[in-house]
Amino acid sequence: MIDFHCHVDLYPDPVTVLNRVEAEGIYLLAITTTPLAWAGMKQIIGNRKRVKAAVGLHPELVAERHAEVTLLESLISETRYVGEVGLDGSPQHRGSFPKQDEILRRVFRECAVHRGRVISIHSRAAASGVLDALSAHSDIGVPILHWFSGSMRELERAANLGCWFSVGPSMLASAKGRRLTEAMPSDRVLTETDAPFTRNGRSGPLMPWDVANAEADLANIWRMPIEGVRDRLLGNLRQLVASTKIMNVASAEPSRASEP
Repeated sequence: MIDFHCHVDLYPDPVTVLNRVEAEGIYLLAITTTPLAWAGMKQIIGNRKRVKAAVGLHPELVAERHAEVTLLESLISETRYVGEVGLDGSPQHRGSFPKQDEILRRVFRECAVHRGRVISIHSRAAASGVLDALSAHSDIGVPILHWFSGSMRELERAANLGCWFSVGPSMLASAKGRRLTEAMPSDRVLTETDAPFTRNGRSGPLMPWDVANAEADLANIWRMPIEGVRDRLLGNLRQLVASTKIMNVASAEPSRASEP
């Protein structure tokens, strides 16, 4: 299984979560919301081979923490993964939108300086703004639009720009999310949870292994058995790795224990 967008450091006991992730052979991208969390995230991850840390500055935090962009820029040289970054145009964050855009473009420029990064991008109510920034900056690496919620026209534009997409149980619970996912190029889709911000009904936050629910939804959308979905997703991850040379998964099969 693959959880390519998880805020694992925000669980009450992230080490216990990561121990199960490791035991089940889950590939996980650990997302940070501020560059000040980067050092702690790396320490929590330790030497786990299937878990990587991304350094980011969440657009929802830009109003209060925009000065941290300098630290973020300095840390991009230390990792192949950047996230969560992006734009948020929802009403409560529109006031900081110009600063969000400035920071996103600075991040893209820094990624290009370092010959590209894998970038997990937030675009709620701001898909066109994110795509405008992507269009203005070449050679930034691989943009992955996390929980994309734009229009079909914006989705088409994103696909034409070479974007990837990460989809999770919460996104796929809505009719719009399923329609968007069906229109995405299936060879550029990965699974995510966005946990622990997302919840599993009344039983608490989603966990990385709950991407199994997204796999089941993709089986319906792609009209293939679960094993076919898992093979495609792992193939997509290998394609991403081959194109960016960031993580050796070609010879490491997920544990059978990762099956639900």
